[in-house]
Amino acid sequence: MSNPIKPNLKTEWLPLLLIAASALLAPYFYAHWPEQVVSHWNFAGQPDGYSSKAFSAFFFPLLIAGMYLLLIFLPYLDPQKRRYGEFAGVYHIFKNLITAVFFIMFLAAGIYNLGYQINIGIITATIIGLMMIIMGNYMGKIKFNWFMGIRTPWTLSSETVWNKTHRVGGWLFMLFGLCLIISPYLPESLAIILFIGSAALAVIGTFAYSYIIFRQEKITGSDVSKKS
Repeated sequence: MSNPIKPNLKTEWLPLLLIAASALLAPYFYAHWPEQVVSHWNFAGQPDGYSSKAFSAFFFPLLIAGMYLLLIFLPYLDPQKRRYGEFAGVYHIFKNLITAVFFIMFLAAGIYNLGYQINIGIITATIIGLMMIIMGNYMGKIKFNWFMGIRTPWTLSSETVWNKTHRVGGWLFMLFGLCLIISPYLPESLAIILFIGSAALAVIGTFAYSYIIFRQEKITGSDVSKKS
């Protein structure tokens, strides 16, 4: 059976290029990093976690490749695999975007551990924020499936609830992304409040909205178990 998302050179050149680049960077970083490298930064962008250079240099390229392969093969396992053809373009955007974000974070960490004083906090917030905005923009185009999208008991019980929740969720994701991007430029206490508040709105808001729409659909007598 062919892959439901129909990958080809046009759709896969970017993630494959990034995977190859990370594989080439790994031995370079290993050769030039100190024995202990920073592997985690706190909300303010200050180092608060360390690991061996071997782990950091080679684990993350493997993680990038593994994540990419998982995203390639997940549609095979989905009972709703036939639906992927309806949003294959969006699926490829998400897949390539996730791969790119992992690569950029690996590259930024690598440059930092080479001794360059780059602001990891701003880079992380900007990259993840942009990812949320782009994903939010395309969220409403994701069709019913079991692996990608906003999965609550109610979106998985009705395609109408699924579609409405993803349209609203898309706006909440974009708002969350925007808050992430601006948070490093605010006082830390305000940035934390903004981050937690926007994240809670995106998560709890979509969860609650899907339930409300489900209840409304049930009251009107719609068949909530129908999934076209």
